[in-house]
Amino acid sequence: MGGRGKEEDTGSILSDRKRERDVREWLKSLDKQDRVLIGTDIRTIEDGWPIGMPVCRPMGKGLYEVRTNLSGNRIARVLFCIAQGEMVLLHGFTKKSSKTPRSDFDLAVHRKRRLETER
Repeated sequence: MGGRGKEEDTGSILSDRKRERDVREWLKSLDKQDRVLIGTDIRTIEDGWPIGMPVCRPMGKGLYEVRTNLSGNRIARVLFCIAQGEMVLLHGFTKKSSKTPRSDFDLAVHRKRRLETER
């Protein structure tokens, strides 16, 4: 479909699964209370898109962040983009400072670019 060969379709599916698995594994590594809070914020964005602060903030380069405050002065962020009308989770992490680490932002940008070339 769309002029792509079967091998490209398979590669796209595998890349999508790997990205989803990375975010899923990160979420599973958190305790249940943290997962519930993050999941609630993701659902709020899905149901109310477009939505802004304090739950969601644009990061530039077509990326947005889900903003969740956790116990113990921890902050969770899930970086995502909108592709074909769907919220695509690209990368999740926890941090203690307000600034998003450059390496986390760059990883999300890289995954977004791969997603765009695969679709």
